[in-house]
Amino acid sequence: MSFRSIVRDVRDGIGSLSRRGFEVRLSGHHRGKSQGAVHEVHDQPVVIQDSCWASLPPELLHDVIKRLEASESSWPSRKNVVACAAVCRSWREMCKEIVTSPEFCGKLTFPVSLKQPGPRDGTIQCFIKRDKSTLTYHLYLCLSPAVLVENGKFLLSAKRTRRTTCREYIISTDADNISRSSNTYIGKLRSNFLGTKFIIYDTQPPYNRAAISQPGKTSRRFYSKKVSPKFPSGSYNIAEVTYELNLLGTRGPRRMHCIIHSIPASALDAGGTVPGQPGHLLPCSLDDSFGSMSFSKSSIMDRSMDFSSSRFSDIAGGASGIGDEEDEAKERPLILRNKAPRWHEQLQCWCLNFRGRVTVASVKNFQLIAATQPAAGAPTPSQPAPPEHDKIILQFGKVAKDMFTMDYRYPLSAFQAFAICLSSFDTKLACE
Repeated sequence: MSFRSIVRDVRDGIGSLSRRGFEVRLSGHHRGKSQGAVHEVHDQPVVIQDSCWASLPPELLHDVIKRLEASESSWPSRKNVVACAAVCRSWREMCKEIVTSPEFCGKLTFPVSLKQPGPRDGTIQCFIKRDKSTLTYHLYLCLSPAVLVENGKFLLSAKRTRRTTCREYIISTDADNISRSSNTYIGKLRSNFLGTKFIIYDTQPPYNRAAISQPGKTSRRFYSKKVSPKFPSGSYNIAEVTYELNLLGTRGPRRMHCIIHSIPASALDAGGTVPGQPGHLLPCSLDDSFGSMSFSKSSIMDRSMDFSSSRFSDIAGGASGIGDEEDEAKERPLILRNKAPRWHEQLQCWCLNFRGRVTVASVKNFQLIAATQPAAGAPTPSQPAPPEHDKIILQFGKVAKDMFTMDYRYPLSAFQAFAICLSSFDTKLACE
């Protein structure tokens, strides 16, 4: 049997299994709009484990999945790779071995990819659609250079809600059901009253367990039927985004800093890595993550947040802790700052080079690079920063009414990048 016939049989077999209780369906979008959101797989182990696909020789299975992974390199055809990971346990383990994270392959494949670092070489290009009438924002993966006419592949959504002293952006993996009570809720962004400081919360703890939620504040129960409704979850402060006060507009364009508590500054050093990368998108077992390819089984426990009126110099300086200088340098969180624009005399405006990805001038446009951190062993003016520190890690900008591009790379994940970009949409009473 040839490889092509095997792949064809695999695809046909998956379609056959879906009629017998193994359902592969697109969720979170309407027909004709998006090239697919998340592929939910509701499996029945008895049917799948007894199928002919579960008994393929390991060598043949490895070759089939490896070639399939290489040939289905873009969406929507890449959904076949996702479906293969949910056929049975042996296929799942083989996919985990062959399909690498976005950091190394530059592709978003499984749901967990949304919380894993982007590629080291190059960027992942996305775009955000804003709907002012519903206060919602939808993140899509670019499938072609023509951003304005393509539909893209749905990744994440957010909805803005107003509170007395702050605003919140609820982040979900469902395009329509965006709520903290939903089983697709994975995090949120919360602002202070002035819109100068934002906190990014994640449902999964960072590698250093920073800002662990405090029990007894507020709680809610799981919305999923597959886990205990009293299973605890948490809300973890993983990052802070701060805009400098600019009441009279005398300081030029917006200035922003991002302190990423879940990523150490050493991640940008030679040989550095992002520790504590999740094996699944939500706080559940890895088997459940692959066995049910939905962004579900999550709940959150909110905690109160104290907003200070610190300036960014205080915040940047506060990134250092107490202890040995070497250990302090290793544990220092990654700090990003916006790249300063240059004044264009002929155009009479502030400009940044977005390499064609941004076409409309807006105060919301920005590029983030690693901030210079004066610490032991850090570069001095006579010793320039390594190339990794000069690369644009995240850029965001307007291309049309209610349409914005978002390009990110290592060490940020899609979830972190999306949350940071949401902060730029928010009204800032004292920043411009």
